[in-house]
Amino acid sequence: MARIISRRAVAVTFGALVLTLAGGGIAAAQTTTAARPAAQTGQPGGSAVAPSGQPQPTVAEAAAAKAAMKKGVSPSYVNGSTSFAVVSSAGTLLRSRDAVSATKYGPGQYQVIFNRSLTSAAFVATIGTTDSCCIPPAGEISVAPRLATPNGVFVQTYDSTGAPADRPFHLAVFTP
Repeated sequence: MARIISRRAVAVTFGALVLTLAGGGIAAAQTTTAARPAAQTGQPGGSAVAPSGQPQPTVAEAAAAKAAMKKGVSPSYVNGSTSFAVVSSAGTLLRSRDAVSATKYGPGQYQVIFNRSLTSAAFVATIGTTDSCCIPPAGEISVAPRLATPNGVFVQTYDSTGAPADRPFHLAVFTP
């Protein structure tokens, strides 16, 4: 009986080794001298850039975000409703529900502040027009919670090649 168990153990060990090597092998770390992606460099001469690629919020921005949350939501707000913002390529907040400000940091980098906490919210953004005509410019968009700002959203827009570019956008925020 002991002999069968040891053969099985050898077979299992060999099988695990084969699967490990077939699934990707053994990787060795390589040093790289490549430049950081544009999304992580931030605006030249601007705020320090965090590892996530977002500019660090300034003291004034943090204070303004806190003040917006202290004001609270509008009387017509209903839990579970959708908030939104329509922002121009220059970073101007054009239309909104519960959004109080928009800021442009650098090429394609924007912050949108809302009047309530978004810590358990979901965000959806799309490149869009800011008027009632025309097709929006081609491009890509990404969205994330704003660093150290519970009521903020960070948006990055790109052209079709993936280079940061100023694009107007529509942002929807869903909260439970």
